[in-house]
Amino acid sequence: MREIKKYALDLRLTAVEKVHERYVLLRLTHDEPLPAMLPGQFVEVRVDGSPTTFLRRPISINFVDREKNELWLLVATVGDGTRRLAQLQPGDTLNCVLPLGNGFSLPSAASASLSINDSPLSGRGAGSEAPLLIGGGVGVAPLLYLGATLKAAGVQPTFLLGARTSKDLLMLDAFRRYGRVFVTTEDGSEGEKGFVTQHSLLQKEQFTLIQTCGPTPMMKSVARFAKEAGVACEVSLENLMACGLGACLCCVEKTVDGNLCVCKDGPVFDVRRLLWD
Repeated sequence: MREIKKYALDLRLTAVEKVHERYVLLRLTHDEPLPAMLPGQFVEVRVDGSPTTFLRRPISINFVDREKNELWLLVATVGDGTRRLAQLQPGDTLNCVLPLGNGFSLPSAASASLSINDSPLSGRGAGSEAPLLIGGGVGVAPLLYLGATLKAAGVQPTFLLGARTSKDLLMLDAFRRYGRVFVTTEDGSEGEKGFVTQHSLLQKEQFTLIQTCGPTPMMKSVARFAKEAGVACEVSLENLMACGLGACLCCVEKTVDGNLCVCKDGPVFDVRRLLWD
């Protein structure tokens, strides 16, 4: 696997959109073309002006718009640091270290479209791929860029997105541009009532790969379903990550290969490598 070069860049805000009472979408650009980035990778953002935020904040790459030279970050405002990010205005500068970590598996055609010789996990051809992308909460963020990349490579993704209520569903129109979208809500206010692993789609159709990101209990349920169905499964972990480079050891996950740093060896893992059983 080829090492992807990392950069520390001062990116300029082109737009700050409030997509939910707890989420904002930051659109960032740079005077030079943005570097190559893989779906599933993340950035470490420096938070300026916050007296309580000393470490960078890890944020998933939500989307990369090459035509506009924009990077999108979907930010959940859960603490002082992220609330400060939500207060930024167009024209402000945000210092980001990127791209970090390893991404989702991609067909070889998708890797080529990103100008990357090797996908982190595999280099399969598009062929008869039928990936199912399952997300919950802010965990839907990396699946948008993944879905767009797959579609550009001739692979039709299917999205299964879950939330507590219809008001908590994020960016549905954006997802619909790249594939079929199915929804569950816990209160039944949109889509099927229940959790993602209870959706009837899982009984009606077969998929060649499941790729998921969201709350750990949700991902563990998805992993159990995938194991029982005999379907390969990748999960994007959301362990606390401070440095993003594997130095601070605060994001260690137990695996069949020993303790690994999620920020450096992940955040995407083949679920068979994790000791979740």
